[in-house]
Amino acid sequence: MLRRLVPVTAVVLSAVLLAGCSAPEDEPERPTPTASATPSASAPAPTPTLSADPAVPTSSTIASATGGSVEVHDGPDGAVVTTLSNPQPSGAPLVLLVVGQEGDWVNVALAQRPNGSTGWVPASAVSLTTTSYSLVASTSTNTLVLYDAGVEKKSFSVATGTGGTPTPTGSFYLTELLAPTNQGYGPYAYGLSAFSDALNSFGGGPGQIGLHGTDDESSIGQAASHGCIRLSNADISELAGMLPLGTPITIT
Repeated sequence: MLRRLVPVTAVVLSAVLLAGCSAPEDEPERPTPTASATPSASAPAPTPTLSADPAVPTSSTIASATGGSVEVHDGPDGAVVTTLSNPQPSGAPLVLLVVGQEGDWVNVALAQRPNGSTGWVPASAVSLTTTSYSLVASTSTNTLVLYDAGVEKKSFSVATGTGGTPTPTGSFYLTELLAPTNQGYGPYAYGLSAFSDALNSFGGGPGQIGLHGTDDESSIGQAASHGCIRLSNADISELAGMLPLGTPITIT
């Protein structure tokens, strides 16, 4: 899972904000791309089989804080239960996944314990956008599937938590995107709104689950982590240039 990651500067990458840290000194060397063969007219390249999953959203709404902080209430016009800073302590912008709306209030998922926490924020404190992307991770098959508008686009092999430190299951979202200086995380690490059910802290952090690369790609496809979801460095780099903060992820 994520240790405390200290950003140096903030840099925009696509629709998300990075902590512009240097990559680990022992980051694996990237392979040199090779030219792909051109299929002949008599043997056209096969078309990938894509499937729509009715349980996967075709679109999700994302709330981005517009001020320096956002007060979270226990209901529309209810009591303030916490105040969230913008940007977050990591330097990433405060972005929340919308789970409902009522009048001038927005119901959002929160990145805090217990997992699955929600709260209400004034609509005037956030700007709303949508994304067609979503992710589904399976701890039984060690796979991560990328969907676009509810249609399966690509499947990745991943490492998930071991029996003693399992990856928590449920509905979560991407909270931040960092370029870690810590060894072991590869070039990019997304923070998730999920927290470990087995560890209350880890490496100076709060036990937050991450979606990140790895310096040990031999672990991919196995139950090998402290709860985080590990991808190959090439795969996390692909997702980092594509997925906005707030993208929903379901872990089963």
